[in-house]
Amino acid sequence: MISPPSNPLPREISMICGAHYLGDSRCRFTVWAPFREHMEVTILDPEQDRIVPLQPAGQGYWQAVISGVPPGSLYRYRLDRELERPDPASNSQPQGVHGPSRVVDHRAFAWEDRDWTGIFHSELVLYELHIGTFTPEGTCQAIIPRLDQLKKLGITALSLMPVAQCPGERNWGYDGVFPYAVSQAYGGCQGLKELVNACHRSGLAVILDVVYNHLGPEGNYLRDFGPYFTSAYATPWGEAINFDQAYSEPVRRFFLDNALYWAEHFHIDGLRLDAIHAIMDQSPHPFLQELSKEMEAMGQNLGKPISIIAESDLNDAKVLRPRSQGGFGHQAQWTDDFHHSLHAVLTGEDQGYYQDFGRLQDLQKSMENGYVYTWQYSNFRKRRHGTPNSECRGEQFVIYSQTHDQVGNRMLGERLSRLVDFEALKLAAGCMLCSPFVPMLFMGQEYAEPAPFLYFVHHSDPDLVEAVRRGRAEEFKDFQWAGTPPDPQDEKTFLDSKLNWDLCSTGQHAQMLALYQELFRLRRTLPPLRVLDKDRVQADTWNDDTVLTVLRWYRGQDILFIGNFSGRKQTWTARVPRGARNLLLDSSREEWAGPGGLAPAVLGHTTQISLMPWSFVLYAGG
Repeated sequence: MISPPSNPLPREISMICGAHYLGDSRCRFTVWAPFREHMEVTILDPEQDRIVPLQPAGQGYWQAVISGVPPGSLYRYRLDRELERPDPASNSQPQGVHGPSRVVDHRAFAWEDRDWTGIFHSELVLYELHIGTFTPEGTCQAIIPRLDQLKKLGITALSLMPVAQCPGERNWGYDGVFPYAVSQAYGGCQGLKELVNACHRSGLAVILDVVYNHLGPEGNYLRDFGPYFTSAYATPWGEAINFDQAYSEPVRRFFLDNALYWAEHFHIDGLRLDAIHAIMDQSPHPFLQELSKEMEAMGQNLGKPISIIAESDLNDAKVLRPRSQGGFGHQAQWTDDFHHSLHAVLTGEDQGYYQDFGRLQDLQKSMENGYVYTWQYSNFRKRRHGTPNSECRGEQFVIYSQTHDQVGNRMLGERLSRLVDFEALKLAAGCMLCSPFVPMLFMGQEYAEPAPFLYFVHHSDPDLVEAVRRGRAEEFKDFQWAGTPPDPQDEKTFLDSKLNWDLCSTGQHAQMLALYQELFRLRRTLPPLRVLDKDRVQADTWNDDTVLTVLRWYRGQDILFIGNFSGRKQTWTARVPRGARNLLLDSSREEWAGPGGLAPAVLGHTTQISLMPWSFVLYAGG
């Protein structure tokens, strides 16, 4: 009888579901199908297929160990002797989401990261990228030659958008229907392992975006096997995944094993959990809490830290609170409040969720606290929103000025470089890199990439394609943007979203890149910036909510950020404690392609300072 492991040992664990290659052309097949009367596996062979019955193994599982199944063998499950389906836990789908599954021998890869001990969460500098649009080739292997460039920039970890097998050749990744299978378009299992191996060789960690709140609409065959979904809750994608209703234990095990799978077989250093507010679970021991417990055990056995970074729009400190205090125990969460505060004051946009922001005081609060809404009334939500989070640490908040969501969910996919001028773009960089939180860049941001990042799919069902088109148009209703969204199904939409790497060395793009490099260098070398302690930060607004100051200190040293968030020159008289400070950086100077800096070399307690429009300065004291 199969029993889910209660305290898994990652180096020895056997994931329950899937095709597990045992060596000597022997493979163990296990599948959960509690309501089926007969289960078989069909081993596909050019000469003659073999149909082998599976035996009941308890708790609704079926299993068999079969000889003559070398790595690379194709197979399907046959349900009740008539319905043929791919393996829900397939590790490889070489012919796409509707084709047969393939046996993978994960032991065959020659890892070179034996001495890799990971990166502590507080040292993360994240770089979010979409594999398909990051390079012209759009594969994992094509990223490897760019790693040295990212390392030189100051990045310490790649944050990969989802890699699970999706329909067709192009997708954001959130339509995945085989959570264990790496997209063939990206290079499959081999490609991802080569990328992670190269990252570790370069001293870079890898965070993988996983989707445990829904599966995509095309090729989603889980319902044929068992009650993976429940009608007890509704999500934006339909029925919720069954994490707490009848028969939920094997469903939870399926997704818990998936998390362990990425760490065990692909040496992934952490997971970014997509939209956990859509993971419906009212059980006394929530799935998200159990996940953090098992991943913590995995990290202890692997001898490296493994981070769980949640995406949540709830502003609920429970996500970050230790399990011993009833929380989920996640290491960090994406912090949209910081993005929305910064974006609204830079662009003036006030539609949709931006209506809750727009004052520099919002950014001031987020700089100190992470959340802006901690149980205040939200006009957008028409209710109170958020919880107090004073006990949360600075390193538990991931902040950004751009992400795939905040760019790609605009009608025309405009990056910030298309919405504000160059000076304001530099101000966004300075503001983000001087926060007491974990920073994240979206691919191309470091050199002010002008290309859009649009929403794209490659479905085979015309009705589904039309439904996606209508759905995208409906999403933009709250923002009242003019124009027509590009066709998500059109390959041109995908191609238009690829990065233009040749820009890195030209004009303002090169100077933006140099500015980011300098900001990351300062953050890495100056203790007041390096230590992510939100109890050692003081943010204030001045000059009628147009000037923001952020003071950070550590062991007798401090760094003062002063930013002008207006389109006119500002004069501000220093009102900060302690003695004189020396100028470190002025974004308006010519070396950063600015109009010319006005800030004095030394700033005293009562020094008057002039700031060019949309500029920032950094001073060091102590």
